[in-house]
Amino acid sequence: MKYKFLILIAFLFVSSFSFAQDKKSKGDDFFFEYKYPQAIIEYKKEKNEKPLSKKQILNLADSYLRTNNYKNAMDTYLSIYKEDTEISTYHFNNMLQAMAKTSGQDRVKAFLATKTDVLSNELLENAEFNYELQDSEIANDLNYQIFNINSNGPASDFSPSFYKDDKLLFTSTRSLKANNKKGNKEKEYLEIFVAKVGVDGQILNPNPFLDVPASDFHQATPFYSEAKDAVFYVSSNTQEDQLTFDENGKNSLAVMMAAGEESAQYLLRDPSTSFYYPFYDANTSRLYFAANFPDGFGGTDLYYVDTNEGKIMSAPINLGSRINTPGNEVSPFVFENSLYFASDIFYGLGGMDIYKSEMQGDESFSIPVNLGLGLNSAEDDFGFIIKNNKTEGLTGYFSSNRAEGKGKDDIYGFNVDEKPGLKTLVLRGKVTNSGSKEGVSKAAVRIYDTEQNLIKEIYSNEDGTYRLEIPWRESIVLEVSKERYSSQIQSFDKTATENLEANGSVDMNLLFLDDLVEEKEDQTVLKLKKFYFQKGRSVITPEVAAELDKAVLVVKSFPQLQLRIESHTDSRGGGATNFRLSQQRADAIKDYLEQHGVSTSNILYAIGYGEDKIINSCKNGVYCLEQLHNQNERQLIVVLNYDLIY
Repeated sequence: MKYKFLILIAFLFVSSFSFAQDKKSKGDDFFFEYKYPQAIIEYKKEKNEKPLSKKQILNLADSYLRTNNYKNAMDTYLSIYKEDTEISTYHFNNMLQAMAKTSGQDRVKAFLATKTDVLSNELLENAEFNYELQDSEIANDLNYQIFNINSNGPASDFSPSFYKDDKLLFTSTRSLKANNKKGNKEKEYLEIFVAKVGVDGQILNPNPFLDVPASDFHQATPFYSEAKDAVFYVSSNTQEDQLTFDENGKNSLAVMMAAGEESAQYLLRDPSTSFYYPFYDANTSRLYFAANFPDGFGGTDLYYVDTNEGKIMSAPINLGSRINTPGNEVSPFVFENSLYFASDIFYGLGGMDIYKSEMQGDESFSIPVNLGLGLNSAEDDFGFIIKNNKTEGLTGYFSSNRAEGKGKDDIYGFNVDEKPGLKTLVLRGKVTNSGSKEGVSKAAVRIYDTEQNLIKEIYSNEDGTYRLEIPWRESIVLEVSKERYSSQIQSFDKTATENLEANGSVDMNLLFLDDLVEEKEDQTVLKLKKFYFQKGRSVITPEVAAELDKAVLVVKSFPQLQLRIESHTDSRGGGATNFRLSQQRADAIKDYLEQHGVSTSNILYAIGYGEDKIINSCKNGVYCLEQLHNQNERQLIVVLNYDLIY
């Protein structure tokens, strides 16, 4: 086919109908007609005559990739990338796809490690998470019962959708119509078909779907909404039964909604932008779709618009960099608060793969998890749908061009006992300084299992926020720490972990050691409000205890501190009495700290100096005001190893 509709599924990076491409060379002609082998031949010929443009070199690399010549594809992409690292994210993804096929994932991982400063955190985290799953035994081990649909044939059958109680809609090339209106027999169009679903999940007696207005052009990728009793689908952009073109001669695909064969309306329509794979979520009244807007993250991205009674109520909203990647994302489907979609991102198993991401309350998403071998293959797998069985378990369908199929694209059915996709646990929050309430950057955030085995470690962002995601565990331990800060540990049992699933927000407050000490008398001491014992006594009063409790908290937060407790009196009274009183007070402070959890190993000395270290002129025989005498009566908790700790 001159217009190979699989391009819509996986690789459509240009508008859907390209009658007026820049035809500067035969290589370009063949490339934009998706005739990649011929494009390679022509580009190589033209290269001998004059240097190819950067765009043509990228076209050549894409042609190598599409014909599975991964070594030449990688070398060609790298030749451009070494000269200009600002290649599009779309071609960056293609380059890594070719690298993975040629040199394996280890080289891709090593390459990514050199680009952490320019790639998004979401992309790197998504890649790391899915690589870990592929290398571990945690990956989805559900027992899928997958079967090829008997009605598949040599044509392309794809994009299944549940219809009413016992039917299936899908897109097919099995009944191709020539573009008689244009007199061009090479242009062929897709149709929507409907078939009854048998008790064994097989589809029976497919026929053209007649409950949408007839068209001589593309009608494809349907989704039936039971809540609205309407079909959403893509259609060629037409006016008065004629194709419409933008100023560059491109005809795009639009999203339509039909509530019967005589009633249809355009919902999403742009002369230069194509829309693909509509999905309507009745719970939120959102219409999801794929599109290749120029400000996206890569090829086609997933978006949604808010709707009300069939009217679009918002501008398209991109699902963000957690879902959308430098590759192509298509075929969104929401089931039980999980978003399923297909992507050809480089860390997949090959071609398009099906992923699942949990939709979270604040419009964020969990890391998309590859559904693994079985549902996914080394080829293109997409168009995933699923529903609960009337008896037990779940039933679904998807499309694939895997080698064992009957046609270019086949529809496969599957039965499974549990909801597909690895369940994950997301923790996010903010690490703050308890004193200043400001965020703490680069704090270590660690997750342990109940056996104290480290599961994952990350570092907080510049503003102190963090986000961490792991395969689901019923019980975990969260620890946050940073040099010169205290650490905080929080344990979550099964109930607490399930509550985390609902909101996932855990804020952690750390003490900053520098905020807790100060310089006095040429030494580092704990920062406490000045407190006084009763005259001539060493009893710990509530006022004294309130300050000592602060010291207890500091030492428990920083158990490596080594302390010297100092007690000083003023010069009033006898020297021996003052010495004895100050020692009693130092001992009382030491006893209080130890009774409240400070280890004896933290307190190296408790010394009473009496009146030996007067800090002003109020010595024996000198008249002084009360406030000057009070300056000399003081209790200090000295940190002996402050300069040695870090």
